[in-house]
Amino acid sequence: MELKPLLITNAQLIDGDTPRPGSLLVVDGRIAAIDPVDIPAGAETVDAKGQWLAPGIIDLGVFATDKPAFHFGGITRAALMPDAGPLDDPGLVERAAKGGKPDLWVHPLAAATKGLAGKELAEIGLMKSAGARAIATGRSRIADSGVMRRILAYAASLGLVTIIHAEDEGLTAGAVATDGEMATRLGLASAPAIAEAIAIARDLALVEETGAPVHFRQVTTARGLDLIRAAKAKGLPVLCGITPAHLFLSDTAIGDFRTFARLSPPLRSEDDRQACLAAVADGTIDVLSSGHDPRGPEDKRLPFAEALPGMAGAETLLALGLNLVRDGHIAPGRLFDLLAATPACLLGLNAGRLTLGKDADLILVDEGTPWQVDAKRMAAYAGNTPFDGMPVQGRATEMWKGGLRIR
Repeated sequence: MELKPLLITNAQLIDGDTPRPGSLLVVDGRIAAIDPVDIPAGAETVDAKGQWLAPGIIDLGVFATDKPAFHFGGITRAALMPDAGPLDDPGLVERAAKGGKPDLWVHPLAAATKGLAGKELAEIGLMKSAGARAIATGRSRIADSGVMRRILAYAASLGLVTIIHAEDEGLTAGAVATDGEMATRLGLASAPAIAEAIAIARDLALVEETGAPVHFRQVTTARGLDLIRAAKAKGLPVLCGITPAHLFLSDTAIGDFRTFARLSPPLRSEDDRQACLAAVADGTIDVLSSGHDPRGPEDKRLPFAEALPGMAGAETLLALGLNLVRDGHIAPGRLFDLLAATPACLLGLNAGRLTLGKDADLILVDEGTPWQVDAKRMAAYAGNTPFDGMPVQGRATEMWKGGLRIR
């Protein structure tokens, strides 16, 4: 099917720190001009009516291909964690990469080790050829430092970033919460927050040794963020991310044994939450992702200690990100660096910015429209959100994938 040229007019372009009036032309699925003068004959014209025009969100590190939830949330590309499968074989990677086309691109993250067991390196080179855009340790870290060193060196030789889960399993084994007043009051098995920093410190030493680029998928504590900050100051190739849950919720959210707030890593203290907000504002945190992990009633309607961790995050990612803008932590342009530009760079994608030649993965955003998060009405496979009932503002109203309108 031949794509008509697309002209989006009367938009507020997110191509700098703050939105600015402008228009954008798409030809053959790519951004052909910003504020164009010459318009091709037969171009389809869309009036943005003053809404933000932004790059489509690239959700880095989801645990399920959940197309309705992604479309609701303005997500045009999703990087799939290797845990489903696991993705430790080229055939599985190739199949996963086809899971959302043509209106959603799924970018598989290859399992770093066979069976995600942390022992034997998987066929990383073959999986890259099959479509893997990075490699990942999965829901847990690799305890064996020798194995981790080999993974980092091999991935770096292939030009791949290693995406890391950072919690020391010797401290967190059996724990379902972070040490503190709330865990004590509820009588829950807990682990010290320093479990994160200990894991980060080990891997940063290996990064310094190998020069391999890494991305810590979720850094949620002040001490962990201090280590990341220092590593960046030394020039190490380190990125880190977070989900909205650790920016807007502290461990008080697990009161009444709310299993929707049972997450991995677990929710932290209010001091750590404030440190995370500061790290978003000062640029230490590079990526904001949903951690989308829809869990059905069979996984969540259980005693807290038995419920599986995870949240359905895709539908609330944009709205909660806009909270960071409204609260004055970041500018709109920085929000879309967190949501799109940096994930695109990490994965080696020709997307994520409103610049010439990029794939025309675009969303229109009504940043002020109010709505309420409702777990029972979510588009996701399951509505296990810790933000159930929260009033929010902002949603994607139109979406294009490679210049093709999705809705």
